[in-house]
Amino acid sequence: MKDKLRTLDEALSPIGSGSTIALGGSLLRRQPNAAVRALIRAGVRDLTVMTWAATTALDMLAAAGAVRRHEGIYAGMFNLGLAPNVRRGIEGGSIEVRDFSETAMVARLRAATQGLPSLPIRTLFGSDIAVRNTEQIREFTCPISGERLLAVAAAEADFTLIHGYVGDRYGNVQWPVVRDSDDVDQMMATASRRLIVTVEKIVHHDVVKRRPALTYIPGQLVEAIVEVPNGAHPVAVDGFYDEDEAHLAGYVERCRSPEGAAAYLDEFVRAPRDHDSYLGAVGGRERMAALDVGPGLAAWENVQ
Repeated sequence: MKDKLRTLDEALSPIGSGSTIALGGSLLRRQPNAAVRALIRAGVRDLTVMTWAATTALDMLAAAGAVRRHEGIYAGMFNLGLAPNVRRGIEGGSIEVRDFSETAMVARLRAATQGLPSLPIRTLFGSDIAVRNTEQIREFTCPISGERLLAVAAAEADFTLIHGYVGDRYGNVQWPVVRDSDDVDQMMATASRRLIVTVEKIVHHDVVKRRPALTYIPGQLVEAIVEVPNGAHPVAVDGFYDEDEAHLAGYVERCRSPEGAAAYLDEFVRAPRDHDSYLGAVGGRERMAALDVGPGLAAWENVQ
């Protein structure tokens, strides 16, 4: 088996300006925030970003002026309102947007997993989503039934970034027995061309072998895996730690203006030289411990 364990900068080095990237996670859970902060520090720009229900990862990229286009079902901050930097970019014309329903985005990912250019759906008939996006959603007549259907284009990204729970150095990623809803990270992984995964902890391959059914992303799909504890902060990883509500509220407040967003990036993204420095800037081990919801890794290992 090939050793795929890398540093964060090594794993992300193939991603250049102009790339299309897909970001895993949903709402305030498992956003690949550490990876996104590293991309911003590297100066990557002009990105097309595909997401499910995007929050902090997409919005930080928007704050850095790195997003040219967004394709997804939602861009906001859950209970804290809309994503301020994404909204400002769309309203100002610097970010192009293509909206999709959940059904349509799932069909796009399924098309990519099957190597198909598109898949048919019915659910967007009568919606302005289809009317305004004839580039990726087109009506056709089924050659078998004669029905009117809509074809939605496959969600094909150059790179996919996912933050997971635990994995081994060969890229096998596992989830805990007790977890929240699974969202579409597994589907995103299967649809990916080049998949980069950050995880809370790298465990020995023997641990993975004890419960192979917990492996939701097999190593053959993964290009690089990186151990990044608290890599989703300030959002949550279910079973490990809760979202940092105070930090999120401060982020949204500062990002009400371009100047405030720039100051946030300077303090928490550009000034810290790496992820460990970032964790120090947001409160260090004491703050991370306060967010720990347990049982986390210890309980997960106990059920292996």
